[in-house]
Amino acid sequence: MAEGVFRNVAASHPLINEIDSAGTGAYHAGEDPDSRTMSTLRRHNIRNYNHAARKVTKQDFLDFDYLLAMDKYNLRDLLDVRESVLASMNKSGPASRGTKGTRAATAASLAASGEAGAKVAEVRLFGDFGTGGVLHERVGGGEVVQDPYYGGVNGFEEVYQQVTRFSKSFLEYLEKNQSSESEN
Repeated sequence: MAEGVFRNVAASHPLINEIDSAGTGAYHAGEDPDSRTMSTLRRHNIRNYNHAARKVTKQDFLDFDYLLAMDKYNLRDLLDVRESVLASMNKSGPASRGTKGTRAATAASLAASGEAGAKVAEVRLFGDFGTGGVLHERVGGGEVVQDPYYGGVNGFEEVYQQVTRFSKSFLEYLEKNQSSESEN
């Protein structure tokens, strides 16, 4: 759901080049989003979201500027893979790439591509981005998005509200950073 909401909120945003989502596990790889996700998106007039689940790869850490986790378990998994990517780059450079499995969950990796380069994506909790573009000082110190999968329809609406708020806050953060970078 986070990808669909972020795509909607970020439509035509000049700082956003590519958006994608993936899980830290491959249990649902190739599957469409949950029907309750799609119903929630349609209720909020997001009707053009198409996605097939996939697993995060090491390449994602090189292709995107940000990978944003929904909860602390996925954050830890993403941080572990990031360390692996950094270690492999230090050993043999960026040409040594592959994939590594981590636990399944509902993490989404949302990407805002900026300047090209050989940097590795920043990994944060999506809820680390607060109102006004304020970034939580500690990685993973922000708000967690609860997995609505095993709950009722209300859980999907709550997640929609959270990820809408986080999407706006993330864009505000990017805009603030872009402004401060251009001032320097």
